[in-house]
Amino acid sequence: MGRKYSGIAVATSLAFAPSATGVAVAAAAYPATVSSISRADKEQGAKAHPDLLSEFGGSVTGPQAAYVEQVGKNIAVQSGLSNAKGDFTVTLLNSPVNNAFAIPGGYIYVTRQLTALMNNEAELAGVLGHEVGHVAARHSAKRQQAASRNQLLGALGSILSGVLLGDSAFGRLGQQLASQGSQMLTLKYSRTQELEADRLGITYLKRAGYDPRAMATVLNSLARQNALEAQLRGSSSQVPQWASTHPDPASRVRDALSLAGSAATGTTNRDVFLTRIDGLVYGDDPKQGIIDGGKFTHPELRLAFQAPEGFYLVNGTQAVSINGDSGKAQFSGGAMGTGLDAYIQTVFSSLTESGQAQIEPSSIERTTVNGLPAAYGVARVQASSGPVDVAVFAYDFGGGKAYHFLTITRVGGAGVFNPMFKSLRRISAADAGQVRPRRLAVVTVKAGDTVQSLAGRMAYTDAALERFLVLNGLESDARLVPGQKVKLVIY
Repeated sequence: MGRKYSGIAVATSLAFAPSATGVAVAAAAYPATVSSISRADKEQGAKAHPDLLSEFGGSVTGPQAAYVEQVGKNIAVQSGLSNAKGDFTVTLLNSPVNNAFAIPGGYIYVTRQLTALMNNEAELAGVLGHEVGHVAARHSAKRQQAASRNQLLGALGSILSGVLLGDSAFGRLGQQLASQGSQMLTLKYSRTQELEADRLGITYLKRAGYDPRAMATVLNSLARQNALEAQLRGSSSQVPQWASTHPDPASRVRDALSLAGSAATGTTNRDVFLTRIDGLVYGDDPKQGIIDGGKFTHPELRLAFQAPEGFYLVNGTQAVSINGDSGKAQFSGGAMGTGLDAYIQTVFSSLTESGQAQIEPSSIERTTVNGLPAAYGVARVQASSGPVDVAVFAYDFGGGKAYHFLTITRVGGAGVFNPMFKSLRRISAADAGQVRPRRLAVVTVKAGDTVQSLAGRMAYTDAALERFLVLNGLESDARLVPGQKVKLVIY
């Protein structure tokens, strides 16, 4: 949970990765590729860059970021956009979301989480090349035309509005309630555009001397990671439609392999890559709060809460979303103002679209939760699919600060969140001090090591073996060789 969503939209891709929306940087028509970075692109990219850093947790600094920057610039000059590496700005983002994107002006981004999923330098170059390919082909310009015909709903907000709100003006309510800021917004690239970016990325890999098959292997890792995440949260859908422009990840991988050529060769720089990303923070950064199963702890804000059974959490830059079949919720905070009643009214007011009737709670009730002054209100909203209950449960943390849960359920269903409402509490300085980040550790396989024994060293109590296999691009029957480098996630 970090900074408030600034509203900027960016061009992204990698069809299996949660994506952001398209930045309005475009003119009407462009050729398939361009040969230079225009002054207008540079100006708009420079203007967007600080907001994107803010939205995605800021930039990682140090030798890991310098390495990613080096690889990114080397692959970017293969695109023909510019022959000068200095024309490109490559940023390793401090985000726990698997994502990469690029915007016109020479700005290229990849999250530390997606970088940690990769297994060699060629895969990193392939991902960054794919993103540069979208820019070279001016896909964001073409996609922006579609944006004018579609409401910019957050990914989970789209699901929410479809399931609970229907296709109505209350879609914005769903977006505000359940999206995780720009990290989870999506306007999909078309299948044709994704395949073209794959083709361009593979072309850049070949030009740079990398093994072009790396595009297929990283796409496969992304598909496996999404399947694992779906399994862990109890979802039957392996790749959510909002996270993919391609309905069949397997065919996407096959297409990339076919484009590369099954007998292709080239550099992968596997051991160099693994050595250079060793120590990278994995998952949530404590500065943004930590999710551990259904528990959220923020050591700097000194608070914690527990999601209801059967719900899962996603930590975004704007808020924490709480998602389940029987409802959706968001946790965030703000200035207390004149009191809890006014604070709750302000939250409800923020949900009202221009020209729409004001959403008002039927009443506001006062209570106390774990020693914190609290209040709550519920409003019944008529959606196209029927009435729904929208609730705001707010807490006075003192010092002019307040936090709240915003929930939406079918009528009469708000009680599913009662255990969560009652779980919010302050944590002590000692508890806050015990919150540690997980980190990537690259280790060398020793004689006798197996996937099972190494997985047992992972900093997880659930699905440790599955996580280890996906993280390393290994199958369950893989045999490790002494001297081989593999990744672990440890505290």
